[in-house]
Amino acid sequence: MERSAQGFAGTGFPRERDAGVGVPAQPRAARRERGPAGPGVEAHASGAVRGEHTHGETPLPRPRPVVQRASVRGQVLDALRTALVAGELTPGEVYSAPALGDRFGVSATPVREAMQQLALEGAVEVVPNRGFRVIVRGARELAELAEVRALIEVPVMLRLARTVPAERWADLRPLAEDTVRAAASGCRAAYAESDRAFHRAMLALCGNEQLVGIAEDLHRRSQWPLVGGPATRGRADLVADAAEHTALLEALGAGDLDVVRALVREHFAGAG
Repeated sequence: MERSAQGFAGTGFPRERDAGVGVPAQPRAARRERGPAGPGVEAHASGAVRGEHTHGETPLPRPRPVVQRASVRGQVLDALRTALVAGELTPGEVYSAPALGDRFGVSATPVREAMQQLALEGAVEVVPNRGFRVIVRGARELAELAEVRALIEVPVMLRLARTVPAERWADLRPLAEDTVRAAASGCRAAYAESDRAFHRAMLALCGNEQLVGIAEDLHRRSQWPLVGGPATRGRADLVADAAEHTALLEALGAGDLDVVRALVREHFAGAG
């Protein structure tokens, strides 16, 4: 059964036909003027006479229109990710690109492209001739993701705890405080974004961009909702999760490896 996404109205997305920047309006016709070539010859605004160059000058290339289609697709992708994390798209339900496009005020094409990206991220699957089904996830998959994240990130955090000076960890405190504020708001989507920003900044200290990218993909996958919707983690869970960020920074700054190891594993086990 197809159903359109709820809660997308009023997102302010531009319609696809309005997304690009148009080419400046051209004159109704090249003005007719008396030039070196004689009367009645059509001259373009650039000064070049039709069919020939004036004084051997090379005509300037016409400006190309700026197409912002990728921007529209990116906005749709961000909104779909937010809707997934917030539980507005129900696991197991099928959503068509045209129906979602109507809600966004765009054609089905950027929605379909965004959904293809979400399929690569493991959030949806393609249903031929119907649309995209939100993946049904269970506790086992979440536990597996937590285990993989721990295998990757715990050794990195322990190494960083030995090598990164305390003042560098102190620089990340504003990001930790952002997660606390987002958790207090009770908005899962806002917390998910701030949570990823905090973990990304910590891992970036290792200088391995490939590792940061892989870890962020795993992190995002762990944030897709379980069956049962967003009620599985309430405000209290988010606040407790955010509090671990501050505690982790303190342990990293102090170089307390045992506490770092315990906090990271506990943090991953409670994520999702």
